Amino acid sequence: MTATTRATTTSVAAEPRRAAFFDVDETLIATKSMFAFWDHWLARGGKDGNHGAPPTGDAPALAQGPTDRAALNRAHFRRYRGARPDELSTTGQEWYAAYRTTPSAFVTASLSALRRHRAAGHAVVLVSGSAGPMLRPLAEDLGADAVLCTELLVGDDGLLTGDVRAPMIGGAKAAAVAAYLARHELSAEDSHAYGDHASDLDMLRAVGNPVVVGDDPELAHWAAREGWARLPSATGPGTRRPR
Repeated sequence: MTATTRATTTSVAAEPRRAAFFDVDETLIATKSMFAFWDHWLARGGKDGNHGAPPTGDAPALAQGPTDRAALNRAHFRRYRGARPDELSTTGQEWYAAYRTTPSAFVTASLSALRRHRAAGHAVVLVSGSAGPMLRPLAEDLGADAVLCTELLVGDDGLLTGDVRAPMIGGAKAAAVAAYLARHELSAEDSHAYGDHASDLDMLRAVGNPVVVGDDPELAHWAAREGWARLPSATGPGTRRPR
């Protein structure tokens, strides 16, 4: 009884009290993973289940606010209607293995920050409007503890329906962060969040230590007003994480 109690106490004490939440696209990696993955998917013979709508690189739409980005997110993932989840997972591994070797794959300041959080024993969580097949290889490579992302729905036939549960955009990110903190009994006030776009604002406000990456005008305004930390968006290569 005493030995069991002692072991349990040690386990609880070792649990980190804080987390570091990272947006992914152009915060941690230097590309938009949804669209980079889509180009790879087509190049290897993957099918467009939505027959051409919308354009993959819709930069004007991406520049809009959270509502527009959520609509674009849903429209984009309809293109995988009829695909097998395991095929997407395999393609995700292939895409990331190639992408991570490019000389400007990562936002270097954010990558360094993630490694510092890991070394300090903080929970590291990726939060992205992208989907699991694109994000899990990155999470494994960087040693992230969890991925909060857009969930692709699977039908009774085992194939993707083309629908998503809810785009992980805007307020959905903040809600997911709050739920993760509550579930793991971590301190919101002591936790960190990193984002590069105005659609990350709700997530940044959900923790005590927001960090703005890059030069988004709205986030720059809030950083100046609230005294938030800022990081440059310069890019560079990554290295294999320590084993």
